[in-house]
Amino acid sequence: MTANIVVTGTDTGIGKTVFAAGLTALLDGIYWKPVQSGIEEQTDSEIAARLAGLSADRVLPETWRLKEPLSPHRAAELDGVEIDADALALPVTERPLIIEGAGGLMVPVNRRTLYIDVFARWQAPVVLCARTGLGTINHTLLSIEALRSRAVPLLGVAFIGDEMADTQRTIAEMGKVRVLGRLPRLDPLTPEMLAENMHANFSAADFLEASP
Repeated sequence: MTANIVVTGTDTGIGKTVFAAGLTALLDGIYWKPVQSGIEEQTDSEIAARLAGLSADRVLPETWRLKEPLSPHRAAELDGVEIDADALALPVTERPLIIEGAGGLMVPVNRRTLYIDVFARWQAPVVLCARTGLGTINHTLLSIEALRSRAVPLLGVAFIGDEMADTQRTIAEMGKVRVLGRLPRLDPLTPEMLAENMHANFSAADFLEASP
């Protein structure tokens, strides 16, 4: 059995896709984003494949591809469909599987189901991506509490952004959560820079301890 790891965030636009790409490369794994909203421009799967240098067989196709860059439930409605949350099942893979959610935990998959509900059913360890800027203590602690209230296994927090030592310490102590590392904002954002910073700031062993 290989590890299944869910990558989610405290909010949208925090760099979760970049981190998921870097983690896939670090673990020599497979990337999967089950639901993609917004396909007019580059999809998250395409971004991850480029940044992680993944061959086509290491990026699983999305189960749902929706046209509008909106919450999945609304994008699906505009496409005239409804996402069957119960049909979202973890694929069986021969490498570690990195699954990227959409936005934060409380993003609706349909009018009855939130992403966090799907994660609770999967019972795969979650990595919570959190920015290091103002407001992150509140958002991160709320997300940790939500995960624990649904008995979702939390592997730890991965910070994204500039070093904010006291903020990171506060979240670790008050949230009683492991800090897995911090990925700085990369400029330029290249596959080489991402790989270098993932190896420098994260340990593959911390993630591979996760149960399938």
